[in-house]
Amino acid sequence: MALKNSQYYAIMREYEKIRQKNHDIQTARYEEVYTKLPEFKSLDESISILSVQYGKKLLNGDKSALSSLKEELEILRSSKKQLLISAGFPEDYLKPIYDCPDCKDTGYIGNQKCHCFKQAIIQLLYDQSNIKEFPTEASFEHFRLDFYPSALYDKTTGRSARAMMEDTLRICHRFIDTFGKEFQNLFFYGSVGVGKTFLSTCIAREIMEKEFSVVYFSAPQLFNTLAQTKFDKSDVDARNMTDYIYNCDLLIIDDLGSEYTNAFITAQFFTCINERLIHRKSTIISTNLSLESIANLYTERSFSRITSNYALLKIIGDDIRIRKKLEHREEH
Repeated sequence: MALKNSQYYAIMREYEKIRQKNHDIQTARYEEVYTKLPEFKSLDESISILSVQYGKKLLNGDKSALSSLKEELEILRSSKKQLLISAGFPEDYLKPIYDCPDCKDTGYIGNQKCHCFKQAIIQLLYDQSNIKEFPTEASFEHFRLDFYPSALYDKTTGRSARAMMEDTLRICHRFIDTFGKEFQNLFFYGSVGVGKTFLSTCIAREIMEKEFSVVYFSAPQLFNTLAQTKFDKSDVDARNMTDYIYNCDLLIIDDLGSEYTNAFITAQFFTCINERLIHRKSTIISTNLSLESIANLYTERSFSRITSNYALLKIIGDDIRIRKKLEHREEH
């Protein structure tokens, strides 16, 4: 995924700040050494004068000048090193300082993005995702299938909670593995506390690790932002966020139905999911509502878009948060 220009320049500005910070540290160290060791400064000046003198000789055709310069410079540098150590400074005290020595804080090694640049991209995407508030354990490695018992069955399909979740996990991993290559959308529905938000967050983190942009909103947050743009044309931040809602690689709408629903909300919801479908931008929606309630609250048009273009993934089980609290009490 290509970064937007604004995102790219934001990262490059951070690199510029890092280089300036490290340059200031190095400058301060030189001033410290020069103050304590005036003779060290004299050696530095001698090196500069010597380089100019031998440079002129080279230009005038003196072929031995380069080897002579190297010999004299080596002597002066050795003297500087001994002087620095004898005064109690570390040997590398005046060397250039880099947060990332591999790319020297440029973000690039040759024409390739450095590993630190890739990490900066991921960090930027996290910062813009609205998802940083989630706990670090929200990842697939902490996902527990034992919360979905084989003895609990869905009344509609007759399938067990475990079998349904196994299928859901398979679809989620396929969604991640093919993201950017195949256009898919997910719709999680089920009762409170069965892991819908947890799954959405796990997916979001995997997608951001692949350097795609993700935006997470609870349904009330989403509709508040869209309303702000609609009714306050002067709010630049809200306009920018609305543009990001429509165009980010993955939009997550969590807890649909928890907002106050009216004609404006239902119209905004349809516009949002329809625009993203048109531009083939993936969306994940989670809700505690049944499919019937979705159809009643958000109009047949929205319901039709969802049932036709989303993988409908029902999750059943006990409230995991209550299960975890009970487990914690038993441990203590």
